[in-house]
Amino acid sequence: MGHLLDWLAAWPGAYLAEVLASPSLIVANLAALAAFACMLAGALVRTMMPLRWLAVASGCGLLLYGVLAHSPTTAIAAAILLPVNVYRAVEVMRLTRRVKSATAAADLVSLWLKPHMKVRKFAADRVLFRKGDEAQHLYMLVEGELELVESGMRMEPGRIFGEIALFSPSGLRTQTACCRSACTVLQIHESTVMQLYYQHPSFGFHLISLLAARLSADVERAAGALAK
Repeated sequence: MGHLLDWLAAWPGAYLAEVLASPSLIVANLAALAAFACMLAGALVRTMMPLRWLAVASGCGLLLYGVLAHSPTTAIAAAILLPVNVYRAVEVMRLTRRVKSATAAADLVSLWLKPHMKVRKFAADRVLFRKGDEAQHLYMLVEGELELVESGMRMEPGRIFGEIALFSPSGLRTQTACCRSACTVLQIHESTVMQLYYQHPSFGFHLISLLAARLSADVERAAGALAK
């Protein structure tokens, strides 16, 4: 036991002396320290992109250590893991670019959505759908003035509406849509909406933003009603 304690006490100094005597070992150990720092940082980050690139940096440090310190096990393990982490990092970057592209394209949804929609014209005071009706179509107001009766919300031309019921568990309209003037409306069937939702990420992002906006508006109206 005494010999073991003596060896443990003397080992750090002997190892440090050995490292300082060899430039390659100095670089190897600095690379190992950098790899450890990247591992520690990777354990603390909460998003996938920096995690993947920190794993790549850590793998590079360990590979360099394994080669310079003549540690085949470390070098082989790092050489195997490094391409995997690089591939995953590139994959996350591509996904991020696709998401950003889809988000930007959501602003143009109404332009490429029109070819899939049917033109309908309604006279003033015509009800498009009533609260509790089964939802079968998504709509976009082209011109005219349209009101969601229960909330008193007036729709502006270019706005898509009627999406909430299509994605609700009941599939029923939550409000009544009434034309306050002669209106021109584009409508698209539910089945086509679902196909576009799965085929075009930009359309999905646009619908999600609409749902979030309507939900926020409902929360604000409810808060206002409680305050009164």
